[in-house]
Amino acid sequence: MYSLIGGRSPILEITLAQADSLEKALNQKPALTSHQSLNKEAESIHNLQEPPQRRLFEVFVGMRYWNPFIEDAVRKIYGEGIRAVLAVTLYPHYSLATTGSAVKKFNEIIRQYPMEASCISSWYNHPYYIDALVERIRQGVLSFQGEEAEVLFSAHSLPVSIVESGDPYVDHIMETIGEVVKETDLRWHLSYQSKSGPVKWLEPSTEDALRELAKRGVRNVLVVPISFVSDHIETLYEIDILYKQFAAGLGMRLVRIESLNTHPLLIKALEDMVMKKVKELGWTE
Repeated sequence: MYSLIGGRSPILEITLAQADSLEKALNQKPALTSHQSLNKEAESIHNLQEPPQRRLFEVFVGMRYWNPFIEDAVRKIYGEGIRAVLAVTLYPHYSLATTGSAVKKFNEIIRQYPMEASCISSWYNHPYYIDALVERIRQGVLSFQGEEAEVLFSAHSLPVSIVESGDPYVDHIMETIGEVVKETDLRWHLSYQSKSGPVKWLEPSTEDALRELAKRGVRNVLVVPISFVSDHIETLYEIDILYKQFAAGLGMRLVRIESLNTHPLLIKALEDMVMKKVKELGWTE
């Protein structure tokens, strides 16, 4: 699978680019001074016409299951003299299996260091995030050149037992879709992809949804990977290759919207959440 998408996943490079874009956006904010020690002060440098510009925010990447791990990121943050950390999930929709696991690991690690810490654990209905999705969908519709198309929101699947235990993931997905469809007049459907193992998973699967759409005579499908904010194997292989070929065998044309990646509105959403949370915590004045 990876050999078909360039030999590896681009998720690390994309995530680092997202972090870089967010850091630049945050440090462009005027008239914001530190109340806590968000960042170490630069030493005074004499005999320079212009003093060095201080970055109030630094953005790091920590991953749950691959390098750079969350523990490595926290260690690096502490080593740079930073004493307040705001963790921001890149899963818009909360689930115990995804965000919950990452936040649990973050909390375990952060307790080992004398730092203030807080988390932003979901943002499924943030206006800028919704606007970014709507823009991508409108761009995707244009690829059908005026032909009628229906939207298939494809979310990462979860075992049904997790949802039945009270996990809010499906509710968050539905709220995102609800906000998006307010801005569009397209027919839409929801399916789930990337399941594994023998337990019962959320339905319908994306394959089953495509079969049903084909039976109804739908010939053009715009797939919106609703729970992903960057390209990786689930978009580049599973949707772009596997599902596209599957749809073609059913007589349908499948197009996927461009992933958000470093879309300016996604970065704006992250920036807005960080600024509001930092002020709420009293880390700025």
